Amino acid sequence: VASSPTVDELIASLGSNDCDVVVMDLSLDDGSSVTDNVEKLIAIGSAVLIFSIADKPVLMRAALRSGALAIVPKSQPMSHLAEAIKLAAEGAIINNPETSAMIDADSNFKEANLSAREREVLSLYASGLSLKQVAFQLEIKQSSAKEHIDRVRVKYAKLGREAGTKVDLYRRAIEDGIISGDLL
Repeated sequence: VASSPTVDELIASLGSNDCDVVVMDLSLDDGSSVTDNVEKLIAIGSAVLIFSIADKPVLMRAALRSGALAIVPKSQPMSHLAEAIKLAAEGAIINNPETSAMIDADSNFKEANLSAREREVLSLYASGLSLKQVAFQLEIKQSSAKEHIDRVRVKYAKLGREAGTKVDLYRRAIEDGIISGDLL
């Protein structure tokens, strides 16, 4: 059992030790994104549970989309968290009613299935860079950057999630945990 204020510090403290299950809050004080944190933990072979007050549906969706197994609200008895940890350690599917209800009730929980490159281009573009700057940073042609953004817009439009403007793309990127920030 270990505790750490950030995911990076936890990973560093583990060294060569394995960590079967990580229980993590949605928001850490280092400003890191829940998507990055979950992906880093999965990359080292850890199952991830989110233990949170569960008041941020955008972050909960991002955590689940990134591979977190379940959301366990802090309002639940500790026995619920203990059971979720046990199931995660066993590699079992966690059929958590809170997580299922959150997903079922949320019409925005629709996966756009963006490629890694589309996510990368969207992240930079939605963060404020111009297409020219995105292309320069990624060492691709500006026309390629534009094609990626056009495909992203089409994928979101097919899901009924408007993405016609840069502000719309900013909102979608936050909703999907691609970038961190506040919805406008």
